[in-house]
Amino acid sequence: MRKIIKVMNNWNFTDQKGNVTKLNLPHTWNNKDGQDGGNDYWRGTNKYDTVFETPEFDKETQCVYLQFHGVNASAKVILNGEIICTHDGGYSTFRSDVTALLKEENKLVVEVDNSVNDRVYPQKADFTFYGGIYRDVELLIVSKEHFDLDYYGGPGLKYFTKVRGKDALVNVVTYINEAARDAGAEVKVGLWDADGKLVTEAEGQDVNLNVKDVHLWDGLNDPYLYKIKAVLVKDGKPVDEVGCNCGVREFEFSPKDGFHLNGRPYPLHGVSRHQDYRDLGNAISKEEHDRDMELIKEVGANTIRLAHYQHDQYYYDLCDKEGMIVWAEIPYISEHLPNGRENTFSQMKELIVQNFNHPCIVTWGLSNEITISGGQHKKDMLDNHHQLQRMVKEMDPSRVTTLACYAMCLHWNPVAHITDIVGWNLYLGWYVPGFFLNDWWIKFFHFLYPERCLCFSEYGAEGMPNLHSARPRRGDNTEEYQNKYHEFMLECFKRHPYMWGHYYWNMFDFAADARNQGGEPGMNHKGMITFDRKLKKDVFYLYKAYWTDTPFAYIAGRRYEYRTEKTTTITVYSTMKEVALYNNGKLMGTKTGDKVFKFKMPMEEVNNLEIKAGDCTDSCTIYKTDKARPEYKVKADSSNWM
Repeated sequence: MRKIIKVMNNWNFTDQKGNVTKLNLPHTWNNKDGQDGGNDYWRGTNKYDTVFETPEFDKETQCVYLQFHGVNASAKVILNGEIICTHDGGYSTFRSDVTALLKEENKLVVEVDNSVNDRVYPQKADFTFYGGIYRDVELLIVSKEHFDLDYYGGPGLKYFTKVRGKDALVNVVTYINEAARDAGAEVKVGLWDADGKLVTEAEGQDVNLNVKDVHLWDGLNDPYLYKIKAVLVKDGKPVDEVGCNCGVREFEFSPKDGFHLNGRPYPLHGVSRHQDYRDLGNAISKEEHDRDMELIKEVGANTIRLAHYQHDQYYYDLCDKEGMIVWAEIPYISEHLPNGRENTFSQMKELIVQNFNHPCIVTWGLSNEITISGGQHKKDMLDNHHQLQRMVKEMDPSRVTTLACYAMCLHWNPVAHITDIVGWNLYLGWYVPGFFLNDWWIKFFHFLYPERCLCFSEYGAEGMPNLHSARPRRGDNTEEYQNKYHEFMLECFKRHPYMWGHYYWNMFDFAADARNQGGEPGMNHKGMITFDRKLKKDVFYLYKAYWTDTPFAYIAGRRYEYRTEKTTTITVYSTMKEVALYNNGKLMGTKTGDKVFKFKMPMEEVNNLEIKAGDCTDSCTIYKTDKARPEYKVKADSSNWM
């Protein structure tokens, strides 16, 4: 019935200087200058164009849509000399019916604009706003009578689930276009199990499917997915079909013991993710998405905050299949723009309509650090949030809303009390001194608002794998300080089990062209893993020890190869309960404990370290030196911390 044809090859890209390059999509023009620092990456309007032949289709019974899955940030689409659509918002799907304009050969031009303005989000944030056509472009051939394709890029189908003891009710609502209504077309809906067996079916645009002995979608434990298929029937013949995976689950957020999934406590511990890669920017493939998911699974996260914008549909599908709990949000961030109010609503509508059917998503994020620019336009900003809150609850009463507050947004700030639940981006112990402030802050909020569900939506510290110190200090960007910070934070969260979750910032280093820290400008280095995904920092193994039961033992500080101290500390992260340390074949000590093991050891000229923990082993070599290695030292620059 439906047919999709990719339009990814043989494009011309004309840059701001008039230079023309032949390329294939996906593409961004900021994959280099958006990652090298200086906050000077080029933002403006560039042009893409291609010629494609009209695909075969029945002009009497079919139509053709042109659809884009990600053009950052604004697009003007011109087909055969006519503007067919414009779109503001760089992270969502949009489409247009182009049937009437098609010729034997078609000239397609897309003007893409990521310039500075005051009406399209994001404009001010700690990440690079890559310009380009960085997701798929497609021609969609579909019957003239079809499920709706013209409402905020949505699929024309949504479903709700309700668990009733051992059974469940799946309510499926479909939307059809005017031609289908005029033709008297009917909708048939079926639910299939994971083995492809029909469970139940019904007819109508708003149907209730009763599921006996329902198999629940249960997070990492059992991310079971049914399949919904809706068929549009005209004159007894199927003319269109849409479908989606269906996960049946129930959840709630408790101010007493955090998140509950399917009636039991399910503590959320996870990471945030940006979608960019070194040298690729945001123009990534399924291979990069898959790699990110495998690494997030390996560290043991059970939830992902997909920051700070709508991510690729493919990644939400991965989260469904792998059982990740997801916080989805729009790029309403850092600064309220009075002229951008409409854009917050359109981007939120697209986020919800396009992602409604993902069981992984439990909360919609309205904004991030919106008070960071101070009190400017405060009244208008608050009103915008209240209206967004009302709209989201009307569009989706089945999920809760949230937002992430800036550190200087105090406990009683009205922004923090608009959404159903709330998170805070706090870097206490990094941007300000004092690890203990984290405990104080959490306890004080819970004391003031014991019925308000709280999480840490961001926390972290920069960590450079090439920077090291025997006496790590705040702001030095060393791997040792990053370890020290996170060793504290993981224990801190254990002391406050009423928090509904915590999200490590960020799973991977990412590009932020305005930054200049640690000797590598243009990067935020708080990740567990480097930007190219090739090196797992020590903290990756620290979190793996806390979040998994995978048997392993890992010697931290292995990149701190040359040490001047006579006696050094060897830190081991492990899921085992007993660890033995050997140096040059000699037993230095055995410790019992949990997650983190620290050994004091006198240094020799060459130290061949080995650890044994049950059947798990690890080894590395460190050296004693009389002179500190200059490459370990980078002057901290607090002016660039934010």
